[in-house]
Amino acid sequence: MAEWNPFSHRIVDNPFPNYRELRDDQPVYRNEKMDFYALSRFDDVLYGLLHPNIFKSSHGITLEGLDSPDQLLNKDDPEHIYHRKIVANAFKVSSIATLEERIRKLAADLLDRASEQDLMDVLDDFSIMMPAAIISDMLGIPEEHRMEFLEHAKLFNQAEETDDNPRPTEESAIAGMHVYELMSRIVAEAAEHPGDDVMGALLTAEIPDLRGGTYRLRQDQVVVKMVELAGAGFETTAKQIANAVVALAWYPDQRAELAADPSLMKNAVEEFVRWDPASHYVVRYIEEEVSFHGVTIPANSRVVLLTASANHDERMFNNPELLDIHRKMERHVGFAFGTHLCLGAALARMETRVGLEELLARFPHYELRDPIVRGYAGNVRGLDHLTIALRPAA
Repeated sequence: MAEWNPFSHRIVDNPFPNYRELRDDQPVYRNEKMDFYALSRFDDVLYGLLHPNIFKSSHGITLEGLDSPDQLLNKDDPEHIYHRKIVANAFKVSSIATLEERIRKLAADLLDRASEQDLMDVLDDFSIMMPAAIISDMLGIPEEHRMEFLEHAKLFNQAEETDDNPRPTEESAIAGMHVYELMSRIVAEAAEHPGDDVMGALLTAEIPDLRGGTYRLRQDQVVVKMVELAGAGFETTAKQIANAVVALAWYPDQRAELAADPSLMKNAVEEFVRWDPASHYVVRYIEEEVSFHGVTIPANSRVVLLTASANHDERMFNNPELLDIHRKMERHVGFAFGTHLCLGAALARMETRVGLEELLARFPHYELRDPIVRGYAGNVRGLDHLTIALRPAA
């Protein structure tokens, strides 16, 4: 019988064989110890994403139980829509398109600085720094606070290996306290003179309530949303870029194609997100029973939608274990789908595309080097450190 423990380091190191066992043998998987069900096939996961009236977010979206009801992701429609609209304009495709020049300059500057050395840590020197700067600009985080926030935020989501009681590491818990304390100071300062940025929008928005009136967010509620948006704005993109760097080291012919023809990168990014995503699952809660494949999931159950498994489902994708930058696909669920489609999907796509274009333009023959260190952080799967040689010996 297949078994899936999202907090087992052994499984997280390479979850894809485990996902296939789930899809083939237990498409409705039950974990008694951690009290959840999991859906792993593409059609089932997509159904869950497209039916938020059944698969609800307001009961919490993490297995660790570290949710706040003030987070955007922890709300159901229509409240979710009201809160999403406050910040949606900043993240829509047309708004993100205006950032490409800024993103490209940031990427170029970081890589040119790294080129003075023979080795580069892809995350610390590049893929964290670029999206962190962009999301800080968008949110309105003052420059004097950015590095302090980033240093703590990088440790925020670390999780200990466990069989049945997922919990943050002690270092992560301390970092979380620092993150919220710092963001509380930032929001308090901004509240005196709200700016033309996402933080200003959160502080001044008039939000419809369910009784026909309106209300404004308290400062502590703004703090929660700012931490949520800031963390989401750099962590998954940073790890997605690093995952793609590894992928292209494993597939040198496809790397050569992308270096020679950057116009291929847009489609390649979709394949990177499908093939080795940074986000592996989302958690939902059902208040009424549902059935899949002859198995009934009872009401009042947590259900994990395994998006990373869905994106490797042979029922949807031909040869899904192979990376193919030319793959044509109708859709994937790497950014979720439906009403909870990742708010920053357009930004993540652009940052990944531009970052990889600039990297390959300078270092098309990079090679992987030790140390390469995997991080363990709940539904986010990726590396904490990835060393590459920029100019390997011929």
